[in-house]
Amino acid sequence: MPIKNIFRSIIGLSALLLVQAPAFAATPPAAMVCESCHGTAGLGTPNLAPMLAGMDKDYLVEQINHFKNGNRNNPSMTSMVMTLPTPESVQQVAAFFASLPAPTITDIEKRGDNVIISDPTRKLVYQGDWTRNIPACATCHGPSGLGVAHFPRLASQHADYITSQLTAWQTKQRTGDHNNVMATIAQQLTASEIQHLAQYFAAIK
Repeated sequence: MPIKNIFRSIIGLSALLLVQAPAFAATPPAAMVCESCHGTAGLGTPNLAPMLAGMDKDYLVEQINHFKNGNRNNPSMTSMVMTLPTPESVQQVAAFFASLPAPTITDIEKRGDNVIISDPTRKLVYQGDWTRNIPACATCHGPSGLGVAHFPRLASQHADYITSQLTAWQTKQRTGDHNNVMATIAQQLTASEIQHLAQYFAAIK
């Protein structure tokens, strides 16, 4: 092949790769301190910080404000959110993490896909337990726990984080949910159910 044609092929391939490569927004200054725990890709770290990538922007704004006003208690986060003194900085951070891609789930299970479910954890996820007024998790958190607007994604979230938050709802250490929905549900769950639900959603990859 003539040398000029090789160069043309290389240039063409490079241009194609540039077009196909995902474009990630630069980290805004307000979010740089967040990356120390939540990671540059927003995927978090087990036993340290939850995954934020791909979460709904308005949900993230709401949660940051919950840390500011005391509806959520966490010494590290309480001090971190104080580095966001304006509504604009809060919006900036939330928009950045919402723009990051969350892990892709290919085998999505919807509520109602299976009529008979024998596993008790999956039954809570897709059918709930109306004898205890527990709706199916998928009712609000969506197919395979992918999240729906203000109802956050649970799929691929770290199990320790899901466990800690359900426990916080149960013990009233976390508040601020709409119509007290999560607190009411969590108070009906056993410690074993909380552990199994956390592990179930964390395993969805």
